[in-house]
Amino acid sequence: MELVTNLMTGFGVAFTPINLLYCFIGCVLGTLIGVLPGIGPVATIAMLLPATYALPPVSALIMLAGIYYGAQYGGSTTAILVNLPGESASVVTVIDGHQMARQGRAGPALAAAGLGSFFAGCVGTLILAAFAAPLTEVAFKFGSAEYFSLMVLGLIGAVVLASGSLIKAIAMIVLGLLLGLIGTDVNSGVARFSFDIPELTDGIGFVVIAMGVFGYGEIISNLSQSSEHREVFTGKVKGLFPTKEDFKRMLPAVLRGTFLGSALGILPGGGALLSSFAAYTIEKKTRLQPGEVPFGKGNIRGVAAPESANNAGSQTSFIPLLTLGIPPNAVMALMVGAMTIHNIQPGPQVMTSNPQLFWGLIASMWLGNLMLVVLNLPLIGIWIKLLSVPYRWLFPAIVLFCAIGVYSTNNNTFDVWTVAIFGVIGYVFIKLGCEPAPLLLGFILGPMMEEHLRRALLLSRGDWSVLITRPLSASLLAAALILIVIVALPSIKAKREEAFVED
Repeated sequence: MELVTNLMTGFGVAFTPINLLYCFIGCVLGTLIGVLPGIGPVATIAMLLPATYALPPVSALIMLAGIYYGAQYGGSTTAILVNLPGESASVVTVIDGHQMARQGRAGPALAAAGLGSFFAGCVGTLILAAFAAPLTEVAFKFGSAEYFSLMVLGLIGAVVLASGSLIKAIAMIVLGLLLGLIGTDVNSGVARFSFDIPELTDGIGFVVIAMGVFGYGEIISNLSQSSEHREVFTGKVKGLFPTKEDFKRMLPAVLRGTFLGSALGILPGGGALLSSFAAYTIEKKTRLQPGEVPFGKGNIRGVAAPESANNAGSQTSFIPLLTLGIPPNAVMALMVGAMTIHNIQPGPQVMTSNPQLFWGLIASMWLGNLMLVVLNLPLIGIWIKLLSVPYRWLFPAIVLFCAIGVYSTNNNTFDVWTVAIFGVIGYVFIKLGCEPAPLLLGFILGPMMEEHLRRALLLSRGDWSVLITRPLSASLLAAALILIVIVALPSIKAKREEAFVED
């Protein structure tokens, strides 16, 4: 009964005209920045933080939260239509979503992403409301050793996720880890692998690599072919909404993605990104039904599961922020900044000292998800119009949007040139048959793995056995080892290669 009373309080706060307006503004802005490749929620929230000074605290946080989960919706649009992950959590959606668009099934792909995100968002919000306090106990049990082991498991999962050769997948992860080392050493403050280039002392940005490898690489690959052989949006769109068969396949994938995203969102370092990768990995390990399209060739489960997972993860990542005061990712760190601006100390006391803010924010998430479905599903027809744009006009627009997105992050022309370099590298990957998704996961998790490993070794005074003497850490490493053994088994390896065989 207490939960119902609290939610009634929350809806009373969220349903005020001013908060509904800012929730709507946040959702629209989130969708727009998700659609525009390169301009992620981190950059947008960072730019809008000064604007929240004049707003009431609850309205400010409702708007910023709307931007965050709205970007998870919008990011899938460019991933599906133009092979560009508009947001980092949409990297996996590119793999099957863009293939569906090429086959004239962009409508069902966008609808699957939208409906999956709505369901997962609602479930994530309910979990946040019902289990915020007890679920933080799980996060309490995670030390640096456990985080390191969790990330090792995530990288092993990325090897399983990658199509094609296992050796190439491992090479991509290692390359991602190496790229993540570029920058300034966390402990000593000394620049490393920067080759005396001042711009590299802060490291290479995720947006730079994602836009270069996925966006520019694909453009160069298409321009290297004659116009009739270009694998862009050929054929007519067969329908705007999924068929009954699609719904039948989507539903279990959405449920699995929602469950996984809700669990991983609580853990720092998890959130929307790791959730989407993990959900896709699980779907690929789930047996294909008779007549079902293979993964990597336009399987609707490859869109529905990661999109559900990233939205559920983005909702439940508020749990450690609101109950522990620990930001699990960069966006939540900015939310801490927004709360501090308004003299609110994030942590367990928020629930008791400022219940209107706590429950008002939770109630606004459900309203925001409803707004996003109402906003996005009717707009599917407009997004499909992108398919009719001739490629000679489309590719300069993609190049321009990428350049603007990358430049706006740091206001630095060096980043624009770096994207061009990674575009050439992305083209080489396409020619070599290498999947770039594991590279991006290695790049993101690499610095975090290093930080947690070094912290664990500092706390244990250099004793590496801390990774296997702590039960939770040992369990995660054992799961990673079992995954390696399973994938290496000849029978599994043969089936995996058969699943990824090129047409």
